[in-house]
Amino acid sequence: MAVRSKILRAQLSFLKPIVERCSVETARRAQEQIGRIMFVPKKGRVTVEKKTFPAFSGEWILPEKEKKGKRGDPLVILYLHGGGYVAGGLDYARGFGSALAARYRLRVFTAAYRLGPEHRHPAALEDAKEAFFYLLAEGYSPRRILLCGESAGGGLCFSLAVALRDKGVSPAGIIAISPWTDLTQSGGSCRENAERDPSLSKERLDAFAKLYTDTPLDPLVSPLFADLTGLPPSLIFAGGDEVLLDDARRMEERLLAAGSLCTLSVAPGMWHVYPLYGVKEAKRDFERIERFLTGIEG
Repeated sequence: MAVRSKILRAQLSFLKPIVERCSVETARRAQEQIGRIMFVPKKGRVTVEKKTFPAFSGEWILPEKEKKGKRGDPLVILYLHGGGYVAGGLDYARGFGSALAARYRLRVFTAAYRLGPEHRHPAALEDAKEAFFYLLAEGYSPRRILLCGESAGGGLCFSLAVALRDKGVSPAGIIAISPWTDLTQSGGSCRENAERDPSLSKERLDAFAKLYTDTPLDPLVSPLFADLTGLPPSLIFAGGDEVLLDDARRMEERLLAAGSLCTLSVAPGMWHVYPLYGVKEAKRDFERIERFLTGIEG
């Protein structure tokens, strides 16, 4: 493990008990601040345009030099942020959304979907669907819209893909980083990695799940339990030490069993959503994303 990663891991471990006890409002403020910090290095490489919907807000993040599609119709990324379905807004989403836009020179649209406990399921999914259909109305073909998200946002990408599939629509693909696909926390890694994960715990996930839904077994809440037939190609990342490792592993197994293409990359010794921290160990992951995007572009 690189020196910077070791330092980050130690810092996360130190903060973990403090974060575990903080209120939802404190978690929201902290997460927005993280996004602001992440955005600073990308400020001169992207421009931002806000889009307001009746129930939520979205934002276009436009790269300075946009990549042209091979067929003249470039991909657009619909980015759904994480935060346990209770935290995360435009400031937070702008952090990683700008990293995607700048690195891959693609337009990114972020949706600051409604959050629990004020707005419980299916509010987040309904907002994600509205964002997707907004992109269709803007002239993007479904097969040129790629879903990307981390943690709860990664799970929401799969829930959205299932809901769209049921309407006869399929996006280009899914990139999910440490996706939360099982809100019952039934995966063995919730126990096995409890001491190794420096940033997340089953107890915190249980609390978030209760704030978001009364039906964690609903396939559109926990897409691990959905019929995954006909979903687009997926690329999943997970840290080897995170409690949600089995959410990623089992999702890959179920996608492959359903006949959908899926590749899972597990980084030994890494924690929840580690690529967002810009660690050296994530370099290959961003290269994998680039190859995935190239394959989808055709």
